[in-house]
Order: sequence, then C-alpha cells, then structure tokens
Amino acid sequence: MTLEQIKELFQSDSAAVNALINVSKKLGVNEQAIKGFLETIKREQVPEEKLVETFATIAKDYLSLLNERQAITTGGPMAQELLDQADAAIDAGRTAAAKSLLAKVVALRDEQRKKRDELREALDRADLDDAAVDERSARLSLTQLDYRTAAQLFEQAAGKVPAANWRERGGYLLEAAKALQTYGDQKGDNAALRQSIATYQRTLVERTRERSPLDWAQTQNNLGNALSRLGEREGDTARLEEAVAAYRAALGEWTRERMSLQWAMIQNNLGAVLSILGERESGTARLEEAVAAYRATLQEWTRQRMSLKWAMIQNNLGAALLRLGERESGTARLEEAVAAYRAALEEWTRERAPLDWAMTQNNLGAALLRLGERGSGTARIEEAVAAYRAALEEWTRERAPLDWAMTQNNLGNALSTLGERESGTQRLEEAVAAYRGALEERTRERVPLDWATTQNNLGNVLWTLGGRESGTARLEAAVAAYRAALEEATRERVPLRWAGIQNNLGNALSTLGGRESSTARLEEAVAAYRGALEETTRERAPLDWAMTENNLGNALTTLGGRENGTQRFEEAVAAYRAALQERTRERVPLDWAETEHNLGNVLQMLGGREGSTTRFEEAVAAYRAALEEWTRERAPFDWAMTQNNLGNALSALGMSDSGTERLEEAVAAHRAALEETTRQRAPLEWATVQSNLGNALSRLGERESGTARLEEAVAAYRAALEETTRERAPLDWAMMQNNLGNALSTLGGRESGTARLEEAAAAYRAALGETTRERAPLDWAITQNNLGTTQLLLGVRTHSRELIKAANLAVRSAWASYRSEGEDYDAYFAERIKQIEDEFDKLGATASPGDTQ
Repeated sequence: MTLEQIKELFQSDSAAVNALINVSKKLGVNEQAIKGFLETIKREQVPEEKLVETFATIAKDYLSLLNERQAITTGGPMAQELLDQADAAIDAGRTAAAKSLLAKVVALRDEQRKKRDELREALDRADLDDAAVDERSARLSLTQLDYRTAAQLFEQAAGKVPAANWRERGGYLLEAAKALQTYGDQKGDNAALRQSIATYQRTLVERTRERSPLDWAQTQNNLGNALSRLGEREGDTARLEEAVAAYRAALGEWTRERMSLQWAMIQNNLGAVLSILGERESGTARLEEAVAAYRATLQEWTRQRMSLKWAMIQNNLGAALLRLGERESGTARLEEAVAAYRAALEEWTRERAPLDWAMTQNNLGAALLRLGERGSGTARIEEAVAAYRAALEEWTRERAPLDWAMTQNNLGNALSTLGERESGTQRLEEAVAAYRGALEERTRERVPLDWATTQNNLGNVLWTLGGRESGTARLEAAVAAYRAALEEATRERVPLRWAGIQNNLGNALSTLGGRESSTARLEEAVAAYRGALEETTRERAPLDWAMTENNLGNALTTLGGRENGTQRFEEAVAAYRAALQERTRERVPLDWAETEHNLGNVLQMLGGREGSTTRFEEAVAAYRAALEEWTRERAPFDWAMTQNNLGNALSALGMSDSGTERLEEAVAAHRAALEETTRQRAPLEWATVQSNLGNALSRLGERESGTARLEEAVAAYRAALEETTRERAPLDWAMMQNNLGNALSTLGGRESGTARLEEAAAAYRAALGETTRERAPLDWAITQNNLGTTQLLLGVRTHSRELIKAANLAVRSAWASYRSEGEDYDAYFAERIKQIEDEFDKLGATASPGDTQ
C-alpha cells in the first residue's frame, strides 16, 4: 500500500494525513502495518484532528509488540507455530491478534520452564543423593583409617553438589580437608597437609564470613590447625604465622561473649602455635603470649565448669612454661610447669582418665628432667624416671602402642642423662634398651618421623657410651643410627630436625676422628656441622645455630691439633666467638660457660703453637669466666673439668715465668678438680687430671732444689697409669709414660745413682711401643729425643760409650722425623749432637759415634 493509496483511503489531502505519513516515516512502520493501523482508525471513526495522535499510539504499541516478539526465542514446534502466526499478525498490523498469540507462546514457555525447573530440581536432588552416597563411602573409609580415599570421596561429593548448594559443598570440602590433614599428620606427608590447607581455603570461598560467620570461623580454626602442623615440620615460620592469623580471624566471630567455650578452644589452639613459634625464636615474647592464651582459656574452661578440659589446658600451660624455663637461667618457670602438670593430675586421675593421666605423667617427667639437668644431684632426674615409668603402667604396649613407644623414648632420655652423671654404664645401657624397645612400635613404616627421632636419640646414648669405651664399636653404631634417622628426617621434609641430626652426626664423627690417626672423620664432622648451619641459621633458630657453631669449633680444634699451622685453630676461635653472640650469659648461662670453656681450650692450643703468652692469658680469662656459671654446686663435673684445663693454661704460663706463682695456681686448680673428678666416679677423667697434676708438679720440681715436687709428680703419673692403661687408651698411656720418664729423668739427674734414669729410659721405651713413627711422628720424635737425653746422662754416669752411641742414634732419629714433617729445629739438634759428641770425646774415644748431619 503506497502513501498515495493511504490518501485515497481517507479521500483527503489534509495536513493531518500528511502528518500521519511523516510519523510513519519516523517510526519505521511498514506499509502493510500502516494499512492495518488505518483500517483500525477508520473502523473506530477517529476524528481527523485525533488522527496523528491515535496513529502514533497504535504505532508505539506496535513497536513494543515487535520488541516483545524479538525477546521470545523458539521453544519447540508448538511455540514456533504460534510465533509464526504472531509474526504474520504483526506484519499485518493486527496487534490484538499478535498479542493474543504471543501470550499463548509465553504461557507455553512458562509451562516448559516449570517442567525444566522441576526436572532441574529432580536432577539436583539426584546429584545431592549421589553426593550423599559418596559421603557414606567416605565415612566408611574413615572407619578403616583410609584417610586418603576418604578425602577423594568427600572431594568427589563436593564436585557433584549443585552450584546453589554452597552450604553442602562447603561441608564436603571441609570433611575432605580434615581427612587430608589427618593423613598428613599421621603419615608425615607434607604434601597431604598442603593439599588440606588448599582445600580449607576453597571451603572458605563457599562458607564465607557474610554467608555463615560461625561456619567461617570453624573453618578458620581448622585451617589454623593444618597450618600449625605443617609449620611445625618446615624450617621457616611463615606457615606458623599464617596459623596465628587464622586463629585470630576465627576469634573475630567466635567471641567470648557469643561463644565462650569455642572462644576458649581457639585460645588453646592459638597458645599451641605460639608455643611452637616461641621455640623457633631466641626471645621469649611468643612463649609469653602462649602462656597468656592458655591462661585466657582457663577463664572459661574452669575446673568447676569442665574439669577434664581444665586439666588439659593445665597440661598445655605446663608445656609452654617448660619451654620458657629452658630459656631462663633460674628454675622458677620450670617449677611452675611442674605445678601445672601436677594440677592437671588432680583431675586427670588414673581412675578417671587413665590415658590422659599417663600423658601428663610423661610431660611431668620432661619438666622434672629439665630441672634435674639444672642441678648437681640426681633426685629430680630419678623423679622423672619414676614419672615415665608411671605413665607406662597405663600407656601399655597393648593398649596404646605408639604412646608406649613415645614414653619409652622419653624414659631413654632420662636414663641417658642419669648415665652421664654416673661413672658406670648401667643407666646408659638401660637407655639403649628403652630406645630399642620404642623402635619395635615406632617403626619406619608406621611413623617415619618418630622412628627417626628415636634413632637420633639412640645415636646420642651410643655416642655417650662410645666416649666411655676405648673401642669404636659404639661410636660406629651411633653414626649408623644418625644416618638411619636422616633417611626419613630429610632436609626437604623437616629441615630444622635434619639440621639437628646433622649436628649430632658431627659429634659422633668428631669423637671417632679423635680416636683415629686419620683426619677423614674429622673432616666429615666439619662437613656435617656446616651442612646443619645451612638450615639452622642465626635468624631462624639462634640458640641451635650457636650450639652448632660451638660443636664446629670443637671439631676444628681437634683438626688443628693434627695439623702444623694455626688456620684450623683460628677458625675454631671464630666459631666459638660467633656462638657467644647468641649464647649469652644472661640468656643461657650454662651454655655460655660451655663455650667460654671451649674457647679457652683452643686459645691454649694456639698459645702452645705460637709460643706466645697472650693466648694463654686469654685462655685463663675464658676458663675463669666459665667458672662463674659452671660452679661446683650447679655443675660439679663441668666445674672440675674447667679447673683441670685452667690448671693446664696456668702451667703453660708458669713455664714462661721465672717465679712459681702460676705453677702453684696450676697445682691448686688440678687438686680442686680431683675433689669432684674422683677415681670411683670417672676413672679415665681422674687419670687425666692426675697426669696434668703431674705435669705441673714436674715443672715446679724443675724450679726447686729439692725432690719433693718431683716425687709427687712421679706418684701422680703412676696413679694415672693405673686407669689409663695401654689396652684402654694406648696413645694417652704412651704420653703419660713419656711424661713419667721426664720426671724420673729429672729426679735421676739430681741423684747420684742410676735407678731413676733406668726407670726413665724404661718409661720412654714403653711409650715408643705405642707412639710409633707411623702413627704420631712428632710425638715419637719427642720421646726419642727424651730417651736420648736420658741415655746420655746414663752413659756419662756409667762411662758407657754404647749408651752415648744409643743417645746419638735416638737424637738423630728424632731430628730426621722433625725434618720429614717440615719442622725446622736444625739449630737445636745440631747443638744436641755436638753435646753428645763432646761427651763421647771426654771418654777418650778416638772415633766419632756417628756422622754429623
């Protein structure tokens, strides 16, 4: 229909018709639709003055109808047929008919949508039912302790839950995370713990704080638990700090006002992770926070309201106080820990809660053991042994095999400490038996990290036993135990624990190296300590770092004693001084004293190597500093050892003085040491001190005109040789024989007969039976030279050219050995040979007893 036909329809060329045409153009209405509009207008007899207005209204309705139509997509064959009819009506401008058709389409679509919704709901219900089946399977797996499969099934269930059901999906994810956490905890699997943490974080996406604040808080608490466990195993503190943040976030919803008991539970968990953080740090701030958190818990978990949980927190509080007490020089915190454990035992009685009673007895044993280590007696340590044995009455192997094994391990620790205080080995042997008993349940397959811990402890007591014996079998067994432990306590899995075992391995290798002529074991020890220091850094674990630096210094000191220069000694001094930056007197007074003592040892060796009194003076100062904390009352054995070493340094200083004051001080120091280092208590150590006393007395005797001091020296050496036998400690025995020879030779020089000189020569020859040129070339040369001196005296006194010839040969052999070791003593030995030749000439010989060198 053309515009001309529209005009003809109205039989008018009025302004209204022209306006209508313009409106049609603007609205974009097709001519067919316009025709339908105009037929409607004509049928309704719209006045001409209303023509444009009515037309525009109809056109707008038309356009609205078009929009409505375009919004409707096909909904199947029936809907499409109705839509086709509506399209035709729209094109014809029959809006009423089109609206009716479209309404039918909408109704049809609504019906289809309703059916789809019903179907979707049915499918969702089916998915939820499927998820519930997976959940039941997961819970069956939990009953079989198959946590890995349970986690997979819970995860599978979560994947089936419809998107709208966030609560159910979050619940399944939470269960999956908990199963992974349990698996990672029990199997020592850090990857499972990391997966658990990631799953908790996914849970928090579903159980948001806005949707469900209390569920969100619960998940934050569980996340904190997993982070805490993983952080406990890892070297850094990042996970532990995240755990603290998670617990504190949970406390934002689980407030004391809203949920007092849950608030108290999180305070307890917060205390636990703060305790672990406190163990990693050199200060006590975190441990103090842990104590505060536990005490906050006790405000709600009161003895009256929930006595058993109150007992649990008393137990945890005891643990934090124990850690604090270990950092402090006094015993106040340790006594508080003992009090907390004993308070717990008032509610956790053997009758009411036998297993918890056993656990607290075990922990009480730990606190008593630490107290015992601070004192000189054994009463507290005996109490610790009794507490551990009490725990084993309920934690039996049949009822709680892993707890039984843990307590056996701890009992071994206490017995080992007792054994270190006693001269015999019975307690140490009992400790070995306890550790080996523990390993019957703490198997590598079942609890690999706990197995590694007990292997490490077994290594410690074997190392101590090895130190008491002349052979190396126990030390080799200790090395094997440490290396076994390192197979599970790997650097990747537990870096700080790995570093601790590396340190202990270094100790055993260092002791072995001290028994062998080769330096290979000592080099291995140094490597082990340096490996440990890569993880046990000053920033991460300052006190453990200091301990390892101290032990490294020990190995370097022993190595330095085997070498000619001073480089290893200087390295040892640097290691000890580094250790003292963290091992301060204020923080750890007894450890500070130990390192000061060790520093004194290496300074004394440096003094001997350099021939300078400055180093000896420094050594004396270090020993006297150590004695300020290592008192006879607090640490009698260490006090005695330091008195002995102080005596050695004073004796060395006395050799360079013209007077006898330093030597008298040395004798006094050695005699003081013998008041605690008795033959009954520590026979080999007693023998060493007797030998050192002999050295000081011998030097004093050389300064005096009489023979009383020399006689005392001979008596001291002979006493020492009663315990330091050739079978037990051959090289030490040989050294004492040499020193005995020196005293006898000096005595012989003061007497008219030859008996003392003959005894001296016999002592030197005995020494040379063990101090061979191959084993210890310089020590052999010293003894050969001493033998030559005595033979010369005997030869002159008995007018024996054969003895003077023997003296010449002995001194020449010594000279050759010094030269082969790169030591330049040519001037000294040339003078010695000239002296021997002069004495030979005095006997009227016509030929020289040997060629000059």
